[in-house]
Amino acid sequence: MSKSDSVEAALARLKDLHPKVIDLSLGRIRTLLDKLGNPERRLPPVLHVAGTNGKGSVVATARAIAEAAGLRVHVYTSPHLVRFNERLRLAGSLIADDHLVALIDEVVSVNGDDPITFFEVTTAAAFKAFAEVPADLAIVEVGLGGRFDATNVIPKPAACAITPVSLDHKEYLGDDVAGIAAEKAGILKREVPAVIGPQLDCSAAAIRRIAREARAPLHMIDQDWTICRQTDDRGADYLVYRDTLERFDLPMPGLPGAHQIQNAGIAVALLRHQDEVVVPTAAYRAGLEWVRWPARLQALTHGSLREALPDEAALWLDGGHNESAGQVLRRHFSSLDPDRDAFFLVVGMMKGKEHADFLGAFSGLAEQCLTVPIPGQENAMRAGELAGIASAAGYPAQPAASVRSALKRLGDTCPPGKRPVVLIAGSLYLAGEVLRENGTPPA
Repeated sequence: MSKSDSVEAALARLKDLHPKVIDLSLGRIRTLLDKLGNPERRLPPVLHVAGTNGKGSVVATARAIAEAAGLRVHVYTSPHLVRFNERLRLAGSLIADDHLVALIDEVVSVNGDDPITFFEVTTAAAFKAFAEVPADLAIVEVGLGGRFDATNVIPKPAACAITPVSLDHKEYLGDDVAGIAAEKAGILKREVPAVIGPQLDCSAAAIRRIAREARAPLHMIDQDWTICRQTDDRGADYLVYRDTLERFDLPMPGLPGAHQIQNAGIAVALLRHQDEVVVPTAAYRAGLEWVRWPARLQALTHGSLREALPDEAALWLDGGHNESAGQVLRRHFSSLDPDRDAFFLVVGMMKGKEHADFLGAFSGLAEQCLTVPIPGQENAMRAGELAGIASAAGYPAQPAASVRSALKRLGDTCPPGKRPVVLIAGSLYLAGEVLRENGTPPA
């Protein structure tokens, strides 16, 4: 059995430890952590990040800045794209297979016969690794929600952040944006600074209410800190960051898309409003320039899937799957020249998502949508059903057997004289399959 097979086997065993895939609660994880000697109390300073859209980008940017400052950084994120190891980065490097398997086996053994979810086991394993491997900082992304998320057992983070909140995971968090915001604000702690990104009025009000109850100081965008794009005399764009202490210029972020400006601002503000580690101004500039985060408006310039399109085509990949993400993607691709470019969608989505709202964001922009299944996902939408939803959104849509066959079809049907611009989107699970098949897995 190979090491990767060992990891998959260890992870597969976790699925039998609880009857539900997701069961939001803190009781089980606290009991397990107690049995493990409470590693969550022995972590380096922690940045805790919640929200609906942009969490991963904020984590990636904060990590890039911290590492540019010479800090050793642990990172815990979810989901992964290709390999589970992507979720757990120890002092700058992805966790090794043998280390991961040993951790999981130990945590499962200590847990015994008590019910425990997949995410609770892996979170406990991450915190144990974080406590045992020296580092200067840990950045932890909330898995789902906030108040009852398994990561919300850290006694006192150095700082918290809440990215923009919108409807998502309604089956677990409800269909009211203010209520979802309150759940995500459940990570706020007494006297722990909290950086808040752009919010709807109802979300901002809910976050403020929870912060008052928790006695957590808030640092709101456009009130306590700002970030905006400027253009210099030579026509080059740059960013200006301001807070109550300082103003300084920054380069445009290495992640493409106008929405990454606010994500960069949240990451900068998060590091500036904690006082556990020192980050010089030069590190903010360096980190923003080299930050990378796969499947977030990622240009696929080579690989076997890219070769299914004509040489002049442009192929993009994004894991966005809700209305807010759809609107962000629409704004980005709206700058295409309709006389030169033909914009196409390849979409696969999971059940329980805002299919109509996400697909509707591209009405009037997409010339055609091909819907695809997501391999290995029992809870994925059927391609034919998803095509019907896309057609109702106002543009031609048809199912395809796979991403590869969809790309070949679009390359053959693009109007003469136009460059096909193709966006694959709708699910991070689909994005992971695309990266795996294309031969461009994340580092």
